Amino acid sequence: MTSNNLSTCCITGTLHEGEPKGTIQDIENISTYITHPSTSTQTATKKAILLLTDVIGHRFLNAQLLADQFAAAGYVVVMPDLFTGDSVPLNRPEGFQIMEWAKGHQPAHTDPIINTALKYIRSTLGCERVGGVGYCFGGKYVARFLKVDGGLDVGYSAHPTMMTAEELAGVEGPFCVAAAQHDPIFSAEKRRESEEILGKKDQPWQISVYSDVEHGFAVRGDPTVRRVRFAKEQAFQQAVAWFGEYL
Repeated sequence: MTSNNLSTCCITGTLHEGEPKGTIQDIENISTYITHPSTSTQTATKKAILLLTDVIGHRFLNAQLLADQFAAAGYVVVMPDLFTGDSVPLNRPEGFQIMEWAKGHQPAHTDPIINTALKYIRSTLGCERVGGVGYCFGGKYVARFLKVDGGLDVGYSAHPTMMTAEELAGVEGPFCVAAAQHDPIFSAEKRRESEEILGKKDQPWQISVYSDVEHGFAVRGDPTVRRVRFAKEQAFQQAVAWFGEYL
């Protein structure tokens, strides 16, 4: 694997503050958070972002606020429930076996949800280009769906988990990653392995490492800690710049 399995760092963090602007809708019985650009920023209506969450899921306030930020940057954002109602509450008590939970959320379960969301984005919404954003759990699936045959056109992931070398080697579009310096899942060794794989491909790629932060910082980091807040904000701007260039 180019990133290790899920661990306790994937379910811990800080709940942020804010008021979501999007709505929860059903897409073929898949609960989905959808948020649109405001009229003043609606310059990319034919471009969308499919946001694939960490294990806390699409009803997690932090994830909804991030989706709204991408919408404010000019994109329609679609964020489906990847877990069919079985997401993991933030800061589960010690003893929760996340890899046991993960047995019910493998590609065979998750891929069809993403395919349905992509079909909705391209057909119902009429979007011509789709960027994928994947946090933690979702990062693996950005790599899986970054394909030229109707999948994602451009990809971004922050602190991905469970991504295999084969999945990363199979990406067929521009791909970038925001990584934490202190991350047992996407460690320095795994980052170097990822660089070697991406370096062999004839397409744009980027891996940026943010100092003195931990796994999950881009979604669940504590905004009252200055260095964490700065890293989170910069990781978001990294994604916006990437999509601005390639999407």
